[in-house]
Amino acid sequence: MQVLVAKPEQLADAAKSLLDDVPDGRVFAFAGEMGAGKTSLIKALCAVLGIGEAVSSPTYALVNEYRSGMDEPVYHFDFYRIDSDEEAMDIGLEEYLDSGAYCFIEWPEKVEKLLPSTCIEVDIEVLEDGTRRLSW
Repeated sequence: MQVLVAKPEQLADAAKSLLDDVPDGRVFAFAGEMGAGKTSLIKALCAVLGIGEAVSSPTYALVNEYRSGMDEPVYHFDFYRIDSDEEAMDIGLEEYLDSGAYCFIEWPEKVEKLLPSTCIEVDIEVLEDGTRRLSW
């Protein structure tokens, strides 16, 4: 599926479309160049899930945990600064991915071999006019 996002106000609808399109999906990998909008889309997904707290990229912590409106955990990973699969394993990535909770992963190519086959790949492409094309 593809969705075009021309304005930030459209992110909520795009996030809802993504979650509605893959209702059983729990692990999502977001690929796109720096500044493409990975964190912004994850913020929109968290809002749709009822997360009221501030959502930010866990660039240095590697993972942030939020609580959904149903008081369920939601995990947000940023592997931009990770150097090895072992480093990801050391933070317990496998347990997070197997938890059944939503896992949103930025820079998934850094841990590609560790992602489950059920992972939903979301590509964010910046078009010439600044519009984002989301594909999954």
